[in-house]
Amino acid sequence: MVKEGSYVNRVTAKEINEIILIIIGSFIFAFGINYFAIPNRLSEGGIIGITVVTYYLFEWSPGIVNFVLNAILVAVGYKLFSKQVIVYTIISIVASSIFLHLTVDVGEYLNGDTLLAALFAGVTIGIGLGLIFRAGGTSGGSAIIAQVANQRLGWGIGKGVLVVDIIVIAGSVFIIGQEKAMYTLISVYVGAKIIDIIVEGANEKTAVMIISSYPGEVLDQVTNKMARGITVLEGRGGYTKANKEVLYLVINKQEIVQLKKIVQDIDPNAYVTVHTVQEIFRKGYKGA
Repeated sequence: MVKEGSYVNRVTAKEINEIILIIIGSFIFAFGINYFAIPNRLSEGGIIGITVVTYYLFEWSPGIVNFVLNAILVAVGYKLFSKQVIVYTIISIVASSIFLHLTVDVGEYLNGDTLLAALFAGVTIGIGLGLIFRAGGTSGGSAIIAQVANQRLGWGIGKGVLVVDIIVIAGSVFIIGQEKAMYTLISVYVGAKIIDIIVEGANEKTAVMIISSYPGEVLDQVTNKMARGITVLEGRGGYTKANKEVLYLVINKQEIVQLKKIVQDIDPNAYVTVHTVQEIFRKGYKGA
């Protein structure tokens, strides 16, 4: 009974921390929109882009428009997400809408330096959305539309988000002009990169596969000098039909140079492939 109670408390504490993270992320996101994007007449992708454009056209409150549009989308797509994601998304929408309303008109025109405004808009919006996504929520908008497109049209989620963002930014050209729309693309790109860093972690993981004539020596050196575990796979040459040991390991991106030096010193003719790891699932895995 004590163990069960402790587990419940841990889960509750985790959920509270995630909700706090979503609220903080929502504030940073709203601040980026109202302090950097709107005063410098930039737009955004997705629903928030429509919100910004309606502000330019009619001076409607970004917070209210954001809430109404996202509420409609949540009502349409709520069956496509898990209960927790929907709850977190609703919290995100409510919090970001409130902060958008409270922080309206707080920003300043950056003396015509639109590029600087675009970069900082991308950074702040990316940090805000990254925190929301890391906590397990979504910002609504494009994510919901993309999920609907995935279910109805078979599109990938990434493709759906990209299509929605491009359509909104392309439409905003008629309101903010071609030059501002180009700066908006820079902002969106920077924001996407920041989101990746926050969600996936600054220490990006890289998988390496090594085929060497001296697998034992490579394994020993990597284990001793880098303190990394290696998986040994049984392979066979397609042409030579010779049996080979294939070494597989996951390391931090920063460790690639050290690994290459170790392999080159032992076997200059080794065959090495390197690719980025999207995500790692393993209970208790801390990451290298």
